[in-house]
Amino acid sequence: MIAKENLLKTKQHFEILDGLRGIAAIAVVVFHFMEIAITDYSKNFIGHGYLAVDFFFCLSGFVIVYAYDSRIGQIGIWQFVKLRLIRLQPLVVIGSILGLLTFLFDPFSDFYAIYGFGKTALIFLSSICLIPYPVMEERYFNLFNLNAPAWSLFWEYVINIIYALALFKAPKRVLQVLTLMGAIFLCYVAINSKNISGGWGGPNFWDGGVRVLFSFFLGMLIYRSNWIIKNKIGFLALGIFLLIGFLIPYNDEYNWVVEPILVMFYFPLIVSLGAGSSLKPSVKKLAKLSGEISYPLYMTHYPFVWIFLTYVAVVKPSLSTLALVIPISVILLIILAYLSLIFIDAPIRNYLKNKLTKAS
Repeated sequence: MIAKENLLKTKQHFEILDGLRGIAAIAVVVFHFMEIAITDYSKNFIGHGYLAVDFFFCLSGFVIVYAYDSRIGQIGIWQFVKLRLIRLQPLVVIGSILGLLTFLFDPFSDFYAIYGFGKTALIFLSSICLIPYPVMEERYFNLFNLNAPAWSLFWEYVINIIYALALFKAPKRVLQVLTLMGAIFLCYVAINSKNISGGWGGPNFWDGGVRVLFSFFLGMLIYRSNWIIKNKIGFLALGIFLLIGFLIPYNDEYNWVVEPILVMFYFPLIVSLGAGSSLKPSVKKLAKLSGEISYPLYMTHYPFVWIFLTYVAVVKPSLSTLALVIPISVILLIILAYLSLIFIDAPIRNYLKNKLTKAS
């Protein structure tokens, strides 16, 4: 019988896929700044940056199946939930704390004077507990007013629970049907909304569910069907291919066609190629660093984007000023993500993982 502590160990990573996750995270950060600086997406050079979330969901489905299909039956559902909480929740809390601090001390706004202690406390608690609370009109009724990207973590938790309860033992044919149904719903969302950008706010809440269901199912199917394409493309070239998907010009007239193609075919193809490609020693450290900062960057950057939003609204800086502010901000946020990983997130996760192992 396999020792439980061995079952709790993390399996070896797909290093290129980890690195690509970091590139997608940086693309998200740049997109979030750019959509404030240039509100017309058709003039935004990274107008499809929000589709990085769909790439994350597909990658998550692939990685979860790889990591847990062979052992979830032995460790049990509750142990799986604990492992996912250890992996994801510390940065949910860290991002919420940063969001609260920037909410209270934003030099260009005073939202606390508007919402007071009671509502501010509810906003903070909802953020930590990932309970949607789209109450702030000033922040476009985001599900999570302190840390907007947490909406995708909410759906990540939902799909992880569904996986643990049913999907890990679902036959491949059932998964194929679910993926096809997800594709139909995704196309409906694209046609109805003219894009696949929803999920982050109260009015488009269910779009997020459609996005995670399709991409997660397809990621699962890629692994279980062994749709891994052996190749020698490598990390850097695949990173460029991934960026191309975000850089395709935004066009209201054609988005309902272009975006489903990217989400249903292009990003899954990159996952298949990334899983089947080999990492050259010369870029191994770069890919490793990219992968390590991806989740911390995703979960810590947006509190400062809120400050950037009020800065732009109040100061109204010129585009030439923003051309300096945005790159410098992105670099500083990458550094912050790395520091958060090294000094807060990783130590907390290691401590909790050790406690879980000893308790087993």
